[in-house]
Amino acid sequence: MPQPNGNLYTLLASHFPADGSKVAIQTPEKNYSYDDIDALSAQYANALASLNLPAGSRIAVQVEKSPEALMLYLASLRAGLVYLPLNTAYRDAEVEYFVTDAEPAVLVCDPTRETGMHALAQKTGGARVFTLDSQGAGSLTDAAQAQDPTFDTHASQADDLAAILYTSGTTGRSKGAMLSHGNLSSNALVLHDYWGWSDQDVLLHMLPIFHVHGLFVASHAALLAGASMIWLPKLDIAQALHYLPQSTVMMGVPTYYVRLLDDPGFTRDVCRNMRLFISGSAPLLSDTFSAFEARTGHRILERYGMSETIMLTSNPYHQADGQRIAGTVGPALPGVDLRITNDKDEPLGTGEIGDVQVRGPNVFSGYWRMPEKTREEFTGDGWFRTGDMGSLGGNGLSDNVVTIVGRNKDLIISGGYNVYPKEIELVLDEQPGVLESAVIGVPHPDFGEAVVAVVVPLEGAQPDTEQLRETLRTDLANFKVPKEIRLISALPRNTMGKVQKNVLRQDWSAGS
Repeated sequence: MPQPNGNLYTLLASHFPADGSKVAIQTPEKNYSYDDIDALSAQYANALASLNLPAGSRIAVQVEKSPEALMLYLASLRAGLVYLPLNTAYRDAEVEYFVTDAEPAVLVCDPTRETGMHALAQKTGGARVFTLDSQGAGSLTDAAQAQDPTFDTHASQADDLAAILYTSGTTGRSKGAMLSHGNLSSNALVLHDYWGWSDQDVLLHMLPIFHVHGLFVASHAALLAGASMIWLPKLDIAQALHYLPQSTVMMGVPTYYVRLLDDPGFTRDVCRNMRLFISGSAPLLSDTFSAFEARTGHRILERYGMSETIMLTSNPYHQADGQRIAGTVGPALPGVDLRITNDKDEPLGTGEIGDVQVRGPNVFSGYWRMPEKTREEFTGDGWFRTGDMGSLGGNGLSDNVVTIVGRNKDLIISGGYNVYPKEIELVLDEQPGVLESAVIGVPHPDFGEAVVAVVVPLEGAQPDTEQLRETLRTDLANFKVPKEIRLISALPRNTMGKVQKNVLRQDWSAGS
């Protein structure tokens, strides 16, 4: 008996509404029906297939958000290729690392970056370069428009690679998390049920689509439900207030909710048709949670996940399953096993803080071309070490409720984006007058964490901290540039010589 097609697109398309004319994506300029999604993704898939790429070839994409960019992602799935989204804020030097490491066969970029991408492609192996702009136009769309609007989706196995997402770590090198069709499909199905999705939902989609949150969690959920999406390029409060009354679900990072609360036009009436607000990608402050409930009557649902696993836990959707509690991320999702361990991988008791480890069908298989790093991140009995620290239960919570208290990896999450301090420190340490530096994350009401830095000057030097920040802007994405840099005489270290960043965070909060 033939096996069912494990391709994620096949799963999504099997849930498209019978009436293909239903609006799937609404933008301020035009609408796209479910029939349009199937036809346009087929044309892009045919355009990619015409390049005669081997199955599993990588498609690296650094473009602004557009419905056509989503079609390109779906087309990559359909063609049996591997989608590699890149943050649009990455500078050329950052992109060069990803391209060198992943060796994509195709690079898709904004037209304004085409010249640089051609030079990079020639330098790194000759990838084909296409363009796609924020309006969905470009050389890739031109190629797709000449193609047939039907396509036989590639027959994929569940463990076939679907996407690579580069994520920060502690080694100084970004790591490519390899996600399979099965990883993505299993998580989409779980979230569909757990969050109560239906074809009557309308998702207000303001997230970027180079990230797990916007590309996988939000888009998969809506498509699998046969729901509609209101598709906005980014958070715009005026547009959000306009479209919220037409919406039933919104996903955002904590920054979105802080900025909505700052606008007096954000009222209960604006939220009258909403059934669910979801927050993730960064910690949601309890003050924001409480203020939002007081203003709207809605309790934001906070959940927890990462690039390597998609979603792991979630506060309950149905009241019968428990309350949404500020500062917690709920129990593990169905099918996910989660434990808290000590540094010997031994499970800890209720309320004890330790390492968060997980396993399940949503957990990735490993890091691209990093077998040793992959082995390090998995225990001998198959649990993935998330690098986060947390607890189960305690303080009056149910024993299955997870609280994330910090990260044992040197990682900052600012505005929903991962920031690896070592990358910034390496640039700072090269600047004139700088002996050494340390970059940390400190609590921030808008971004969850703000990136800040301390610098130890060379003897007799007095670096200009604002000039240092300007220099960083030329080499790094804006979200990585420290919001503030302070000069100190020496970095605090323990007896082993390791910089004590916990001391730096305490001192920063104290203003010293």
